[in-house]
Amino acid sequence: MIVGILASIVGMIVLIAVIFINTSPEFGAKSEGLRLEKIKSSENFKNGKFQNLTETDVSGDMNYTKTLSEYFTNGNKVPDWSIPVNKISSETISKTSDSTTKITWFGHSALLLEIDGKKIFLDPMLGDVPAPHPFLGAKRFNDTLPLAIENIPNMDAVLISHDHYDHLDYGSIKKLKDRVGHFYVPLGVGAHLISWGVAEEKITEMDWWESTSFSGIQLTATPSRHFSGRGVTDRFSTQWSSWVIKGKKDNIYFSGDSGYDSHFKEIGNKFGPFDLAIMECGQYDAQWPLIHMMPEETVQATIDVKGKILLPIHWGAFKLGLHSWTDPIERVTIEAASKNIAIATPIIGEAVTVGEPIPTSEWWKHSNH
Repeated sequence: MIVGILASIVGMIVLIAVIFINTSPEFGAKSEGLRLEKIKSSENFKNGKFQNLTETDVSGDMNYTKTLSEYFTNGNKVPDWSIPVNKISSETISKTSDSTTKITWFGHSALLLEIDGKKIFLDPMLGDVPAPHPFLGAKRFNDTLPLAIENIPNMDAVLISHDHYDHLDYGSIKKLKDRVGHFYVPLGVGAHLISWGVAEEKITEMDWWESTSFSGIQLTATPSRHFSGRGVTDRFSTQWSSWVIKGKKDNIYFSGDSGYDSHFKEIGNKFGPFDLAIMECGQYDAQWPLIHMMPEETVQATIDVKGKILLPIHWGAFKLGLHSWTDPIERVTIEAASKNIAIATPIIGEAVTVGEPIPTSEWWKHSNH
């Protein structure tokens, strides 16, 4: 009898999960028609899935029981204070001159780039939890954003690196979509946006090494070493990318999520040097060394792409790895100093302006209590 009850409970849980995955809009949609044909014609799509340039086991040496246990143990995995946020206004953004290149960090990998008079949002994940449901993820470290999503002015463009929940957020896209001129995304990601109400003509999907001109700004989708997927069965079905953003005078690199590999040198040789290299630095672990960089590799990747200034991202907002929340910034600043690499360490909401002194405070060392 007990076995029967347990089986019924397990069956009910599985049924609820299946219904949730198949009916919840957060999971997005699959590509069809011409978009699917473009995916199939990509040289990076083989045997029904997208590939990395170098063979990559995304699961690594994962011990799921050990990882889950460590994830929920006590420690410095999250701050015990609401980390500082520099509040900005929509007027501040509108007053940026056309000759100024300014990057404002919104936490994790979300950034507002102002360049050549245009406003471009990179990976605008502005929700509280990087998951399809609030119960399935850890909450953001900070209580507030630099600017409430409702007050963000019209954006000329949005760039997406890949479709993981901490980079492509359903709620954020729904709130922003009517204030965005155009979306530039890796192959396959457009289907998610269309299912969320973004007009098809406002979406450009790009394969690695493809370039397009946007109001005189050159955008190039470039490789990264990672993976994709929002559900149980769609892993590798959409592409993951880094981005080169070349304006009239300033050149920006955005790594997206990536393990260390030879693509950084190739990108540096083809498109560098970069006035600013925005590089992932966080959520790494020895169990998955190929899909996220250790902080020391972040510095080496900056050298490889010929970045003049390093802005480390993918840390300081969510608990997605097993390391302490300050481990990424502590290690990357030490390594950058040893390699004589300039590194910007803004608090969330603090701007980094190309050609001006960069923020270098060690704000993570100072709690508010």
